[in-house]
Amino acid sequence: MKKRLLVLSSVLMLTAAMNGCGNIATVEETEGSTVTTGGTESGAVAASNSGTSTDALTGNGDKTIKVFLYMQEHEKEIYRGLVEQFVADHADEIKEVKFEITTQDEYNQKMIANMTAGDLPDVFYVGPAAVRSYVDNGYVLPLDSYVDSATIEKTWGTTQTIYRYDGKNIGTGSLYALPKDLSCFAFAYNQDLFDAAGLEYPDPEKPYTYDEFIEVCEKLTIDKDGDGEIDQWGVANADQFGMTPYLYSNGVKFLNDDMTKVNVANNPAMERALTFYTDLTLNGLTPSVDQDTALGGYQRWLDGQIGFYACGTWDVAAFMDPNTFPYKWNLCGWPVGPDGDGRSHTWMGSVGYCISKNTENPDLCAELIALLSTSEEGQKAVSGITTGNSIQLPNIVDLAYGEFKTAVADGTVPYASNVDVIFGYFDSNDHYAAALQETDYTYNGEWFDPFWQGVSNIKRGNITVQDFLQQVEPEMQTALDNAIELQNSATN
Repeated sequence: MKKRLLVLSSVLMLTAAMNGCGNIATVEETEGSTVTTGGTESGAVAASNSGTSTDALTGNGDKTIKVFLYMQEHEKEIYRGLVEQFVADHADEIKEVKFEITTQDEYNQKMIANMTAGDLPDVFYVGPAAVRSYVDNGYVLPLDSYVDSATIEKTWGTTQTIYRYDGKNIGTGSLYALPKDLSCFAFAYNQDLFDAAGLEYPDPEKPYTYDEFIEVCEKLTIDKDGDGEIDQWGVANADQFGMTPYLYSNGVKFLNDDMTKVNVANNPAMERALTFYTDLTLNGLTPSVDQDTALGGYQRWLDGQIGFYACGTWDVAAFMDPNTFPYKWNLCGWPVGPDGDGRSHTWMGSVGYCISKNTENPDLCAELIALLSTSEEGQKAVSGITTGNSIQLPNIVDLAYGEFKTAVADGTVPYASNVDVIFGYFDSNDHYAAALQETDYTYNGEWFDPFWQGVSNIKRGNITVQDFLQQVEPEMQTALDNAIELQNSATN
């Protein structure tokens, strides 16, 4: 019983962060918006669409498959259409596909209940951070016998490895999921504010240096109505997810190479990058902590008060909607620090389709997730090429650079014209690079919580960067040690 409770405890923590952005909902909700990943973007929409719905899609056969996922209503329409087509194509085999869709929070709760009861759906999500636990505890089926190498090799390089696990390390061994998507945080800028300030737009082929970025932000930070109070800022940042690209772009890592030791104190690159980041607020180029609490950066961006803001791939549809964001905008890279490799860095996230190890219909389930993940038919639908509604970027690289970019260029798919910025992050080219966060490679991400939660104290002027880093490292190390102990207990 003790080990069972330990296993469930680890699952509880991991399902709270099923992908790279899984914890964002809590932070952004306090800042005026709610954000989730796996191809979703939300806010008021998510709140109005909360709850669970189940569709029973029937054929003439004798096999039943239960699919349980989270997404929004506009996403569900496209995915339901694909599942309906799958049932029609396999009507002689399938009796019913139960297609259950819920919100992310409810998904996490129900999955924990299903695990406790030993009653998992046939097809469900797993994030990179959860692969290790799900495999160790016997929840998911290896896909090596069901997916050929040519199929997975069509996808972005990151998604070819993050769902592999050899019993010890993520990145090698058997394949346990197919990518639902790959997402990242690029940087968005408000072109109208640039025009009003007489500034040239950011060069998508040459990200700003730290110094150049400060210079532009200073020109975008103004008192528009002359009342003595700043009401337009150069940039707005959310510490949990919008801080790390600044740090990564200065060559920062939080952990050592084998991810057993925290490395933030006595780390010059970290100190310089965090000083640059927090000085943006201390010098008034972002809303203050209190201003951000009163009205979050996301809403200020939507209101046209912010020059630069983080843009997840799932945010693009909202930003392209003139009713949501009535301004011209485009994508650029995060600023590059002096200690980095000269490229702009950000972090990526993903969530994948996996199959229950106890499913009675593994072949059918494998065909279904391939349709949703790696088939051209499915990827043309979800990227908007055939539907006109882009809910994610294509998983297939050639399709992304080919038909998708053509559809963006001719207006068939509404998307930021600088989409190559995102592709550059995905591909790690001469200007851009991206990777999963280190929390995706540790047994849980609780070691990072003291860092991002404490940064606001620097922004308030309550502690220096150097003192903060010295104080926070031991707390982070204790949490990381606990995660390692939890991992060892589960695998042993």
